[in-house]
Amino acid sequence: MQAARMYGYKEPLRIDEVPVPEPAPDEILLKVTAAGMCRSDYQLLEGYFKGPFPLDLPYIPGHEIAGRVAGLGSAVPTTLDYSEGDMVVVNPSWGDGTCRQCREGNEQLCSGNGRWVGFGPQGGFAEYMVVDYRHVIPVSDEAAKAPELLAPMTDAGMTPYRGMRKLRDSGKLGAGRTVAVTGIGGLGSYAVQYAKLLGGGATVVALARKDSKLVVAKENGADHGINVKDKSTGAIQDELERLTGRRTLDAILDCVGSEASISMGFDLLGPEGALAAVGLMSERVKHRQFPFVGMELSYLGSFWGNHLDLVEVLSLAEAGLVKHNVTKVKLEDINENLEALGRGDVIGRQVIVFE
Repeated sequence: MQAARMYGYKEPLRIDEVPVPEPAPDEILLKVTAAGMCRSDYQLLEGYFKGPFPLDLPYIPGHEIAGRVAGLGSAVPTTLDYSEGDMVVVNPSWGDGTCRQCREGNEQLCSGNGRWVGFGPQGGFAEYMVVDYRHVIPVSDEAAKAPELLAPMTDAGMTPYRGMRKLRDSGKLGAGRTVAVTGIGGLGSYAVQYAKLLGGGATVVALARKDSKLVVAKENGADHGINVKDKSTGAIQDELERLTGRRTLDAILDCVGSEASISMGFDLLGPEGALAAVGLMSERVKHRQFPFVGMELSYLGSFWGNHLDLVEVLSLAEAGLVKHNVTKVKLEDINENLEALGRGDVIGRQVIVFE
């Protein structure tokens, strides 16, 4: 099979011919049909995750995966009734199943011997891969017709959904409130839609550094868009007031995770406001302590999503409630597309298709 493999940090991936993997007794062999390309794949190559996720090289990245069943290990339960050719998506978080987080259903937060496909177990930038049967989710025949729309839901579609749910469940959304999404890339293009679906009538504002991304945000349901590039906090507040009648925000879902975006977000929050962060661009962020305490602000981390989060977003998508901004690309073009991700040039999601 062909696979894009990593041989070192800050090096381009190489397209190699390698053997098709053999499934262990509890694994399924998948013929990969689509693999989404995430900025975290670019960061993996750049060494951002070198500490938390050490790799045995050469290594196949890729964590947003849809594929067809091509083989079953001897211990895969027959009650699952998988047949060759069935389309499934891969839940990327593989917890050990024994820690408290796993038993609560949050395998992405496993405090034991957890693993994350594409950051340890061999990933989906290849024509075939193996996955533990517990970590695949079957989809309908109708959904299977467009695997390029399925693969991104395992991260770009699921991650902002969990973050927006946290804002909703903490009471920061609802009628008369304003929620902003910072960064309209792969995650943000879905996030503005979840702000509408879960917001209870809240006004949705998109914050981005390119007008082309704000166009996408409005097409996906944002009420307003503000280009924040080179703007001071006061200038952004002036624009907020012109658009919404208010100078502050009640909630922010930050899909960037840079020091600048987090700092801007806290400057824009009003009393009792909350910022949920799902982006991972910077290693550290900082904010002023007195406004944080004196205004009773909240800072929520939100990492990926669990099995039920993925099931829910797949159901929303199949019901026609989620719009996709997907560009299909080829495996041989993977390096130039990863570089585009690193520059922030990609709108929506690029997805490698294999069929």
